[in-house]
Amino acid sequence: MNFVKGYLAALCDRNFAPTGLKVAAIVGSILLVINHGSALASQQMTQERWLSAILTYLVPYAVNIHGQFISQKNRKQSQKKSKH
Repeated sequence: MNFVKGYLAALCDRNFAPTGLKVAAIVGSILLVINHGSALASQQMTQERWLSAILTYLVPYAVNIHGQFISQKNRKQSQKKSKH
């Protein structure tokens, strides 16, 4: 449970957010064009597609934050081990 609480807190961490937002903007935009480009171009975006488009940006953000969180956690554990 501590891991989940830590990860949820990391989603709003000011140290992690800048990188997460950059990744979400780049990867999300690429995925948006791949998955919804034709619907966007033909102005046929439905409510369901817009929801999917939002998730297209949220998922890369969450994955990047997860990576940063795990990396920081592993670094802290390594530092604790090296002190002993």
